[in-house]
Amino acid sequence: MNSLESHLDHFLLYLKVQKNASPHTVNNYQTDFESFFDFVRRHQNGEVLVANITPIVIRAYLAQLKEKDYARRTIARRVAALRSFFRFLCREAVISDNPFTAVRTPKLDKRLPVFLDPKEINGLLDLPGKNAAGRRDAAILELLYATGIRVSELTGLTEKDVDLVSGYALVYGKGAKERVVPVGRKAIAALKLYIDLARPKLYAKAASPHASLFVNQKGGPLTDRSVRRILDKYVKELALAKHVSPHTIRHTFATHLLNNGADLRSVQELLGHVNLSTTQLYTHVTKEKIKSVYQAAHPRA
Repeated sequence: MNSLESHLDHFLLYLKVQKNASPHTVNNYQTDFESFFDFVRRHQNGEVLVANITPIVIRAYLAQLKEKDYARRTIARRVAALRSFFRFLCREAVISDNPFTAVRTPKLDKRLPVFLDPKEINGLLDLPGKNAAGRRDAAILELLYATGIRVSELTGLTEKDVDLVSGYALVYGKGAKERVVPVGRKAIAALKLYIDLARPKLYAKAASPHASLFVNQKGGPLTDRSVRRILDKYVKELALAKHVSPHTIRHTFATHLLNNGADLRSVQELLGHVNLSTTQLYTHVTKEKIKSVYQAAHPRA
């Protein structure tokens, strides 16, 4: 009997090794598959056989997710994960036909990215103090806004990855892809103060040696979650009504570049987007701004 579960470990290994998927992505895929397997077990007498996965079974699973009020985005992600798994099974000659080719991905509403206006981002960047933690926080916020890098890319930086003289940082993005991003003068200044005055004090408390650029209060490497907590603290202090995450600063970086005349291809390179269509989402934001300016300024708008 050909059990679907018996092929899962092989697929997850393929994601890690061949696709350079992050642990976070692999864990998400595994959770999605386990949810599907549980559904199939309940409807196929406890067995998850490859031959029993038909478009009818898949549609029944999606209908259940809809009944349970799962967000369209979540359902779409699960469909994408399962479709890639069955595509893999086709490539490995485990199955001859992919049952997901007959299943449509739920249509998603376009959500415009939340971003901060210049006054809001400047207010945020002005908040950190002059003590060791404050200088670290200033360097983090300035670097996020100056480069648009992801929080995982920020916490993955080492001191060697940032060239303060030439003003560039070597970033390791999704799929372990490297890219070089320019770092603005204000971020360079904040990084110099952090590296010279603050990092040595914080790193002195480290339990074991490491090369991470950003460190926590105990001297250890700073995590993604810690960066989110740091940002939350300043957002509360600024009393912003918007939900702000490190990714909001990435959105802000891209939107401000486009609003000030940067071309889409350059922004794509800076963000590390594989597809231009991902970057094009920001053009909707800039169009909205143009429309509001037009309506405010034109006498017959």
